Amino acid sequence: MNSPVCIDASVLIKLVVEEPGSDLVDRLWEEWIVNSIPILAPALVQYEVAGVLRDRARRRQLSEALARSALSAALNMEGLEVVNSVDMHLRAWELALRLGLGTYDATYLALAEMRNCELWTADRRLYRSVQGKLDYVRLTSA
Repeated sequence: MNSPVCIDASVLIKLVVEEPGSDLVDRLWEEWIVNSIPILAPALVQYEVAGVLRDRARRRQLSEALARSALSAALNMEGLEVVNSVDMHLRAWELALRLGLGTYDATYLALAEMRNCELWTADRRLYRSVQGKLDYVRLTSA
């Protein structure tokens, strides 16, 4: 079995809304699917994506119809395994305290750590906050 990858909400958003960096994320996703690489995300990814899309619709950056369609696509994304576990949340708490992060970001890190896989993010702030501390975090663009 191929080693899994973990993604955060910033990557999932780029898959369902055309924006800078979406082309690279689309290529990564296709590569993972073609190579039967399991794609993981903590269950909170669904709430985060819904929140981002609702905010963009409220600010009129997306129409409500487009935001709703993007949410449906994200919730039904082929190949995405949504994970929830007590151990993941407890580890996220520890990582959040140790690294000075919010628990949402730390939950993605915890899942990747627990599954011994890379975490892919488009969130430069998250990437910079763990750069040199956690070697399993990958940024989708330079």
